[in-house]
Amino acid sequence: MKLRVASRESKLAVIQSELAMEAISRLHPELQMELITMKTTGDRILDRTLDKIGGKGLFVKELDAALREGRADLTVHSCKDLPMEEDPALPLLAFSRREDPRDVLVLPEGVRELDLSKPVGCSSLRRTLQFKALYPDARVESVRGNVQTRLRKLDEGQFSALILAGAGLRRLGLEGRIWRTFSPEEMLPAAGQGILAIQGRAGFDAALLAGFADQDGRDCALSERSFVRTLDGGCSSPVAAYATVEGVHITIHGIYVDPDNGLHRGQVTGLRGDGPALAARLALELKEGSQWAEK
Repeated sequence: MKLRVASRESKLAVIQSELAMEAISRLHPELQMELITMKTTGDRILDRTLDKIGGKGLFVKELDAALREGRADLTVHSCKDLPMEEDPALPLLAFSRREDPRDVLVLPEGVRELDLSKPVGCSSLRRTLQFKALYPDARVESVRGNVQTRLRKLDEGQFSALILAGAGLRRLGLEGRIWRTFSPEEMLPAAGQGILAIQGRAGFDAALLAGFADQDGRDCALSERSFVRTLDGGCSSPVAAYATVEGVHITIHGIYVDPDNGLHRGQVTGLRGDGPALAARLALELKEGSQWAEK
C-alpha cells in the first residue's frame, strides 16, 4: 500500500511532514510513503497581511484540493495554521504530541540586547497586543514569509527582533536563535500551537496513524479550537487558547479581546472529555463579560 502525503514546500513544513511519515512508518514499515510538496496561495502572496487576502484557509486551499481530487491521501499541517471550521469530507484524523507551544523573541545574529529603535517583526495581532503589554514603547510591523525569509530580513537590519513560535525554530534546529521565551502568562499561545495535525478524506482508516496520534495533543487541540471557533476567531483575530492536561482533567486558558474594553482572560478546569464544551463555555463567558463591561 502506498500513502501519498502532501505538504507545503517550506523547509519547516517538509520537516514536519517527514516527522509524521516516520512515525507512521515505525508501526507500518510495509507502507510506501511518498511526499508531495506544493506552494499554497498563502505562500505566494507575501505583500499583504493574512486578514487582507482571505485568512488561514489560503495555506490549505491547494492541499485540500489534492485530497479531494485523489492526488494525495493525507496532508500534514501545523495545527495553529488550520481554519477553525472543519470540512466533514476532509476530517482531521490525528494530532501529534505537543512540542513546546510558547512564543519566543529572536534578535539579529550576534546581537545580545533588544533595540527598540527599529520595529519588531510580527504579523499576529494576538502576539502584537500581548507583546505591547510587555514592551509599551515597542513599534510592531508586519513581516511575512517562511521562517528563513523572516530571519534573513531580521539579520539584514529591517527589524530589531522577531516574535515566532518556538516549536518551529526547534524543529528547524534553530533553537540557538531564541533570545527570550515568553511564558503562557506573558503571551498566551495560538490555538494548536506546537501540535501537528494530519488531515485526510472521510473514511480513511485512522488506525494507520496510531504511531503518530497522541491523545493529550488531540484533547488540547480540540478544546483550543472550540474556544476560538465559538468566538468566530480567524487569522486576524487576537483570540487565543491554550490547554494543559493532567490525568483525567484539562485546564483551558483563553483570551478574548474587545476593541473598546481591552483584553479579557480566563480559565476553566474540568474533565478532559468535556474539553470542547468547557472551552466554548469559557469563550462565551469572556465575551459576555466584555459586553457587560460596556454598560
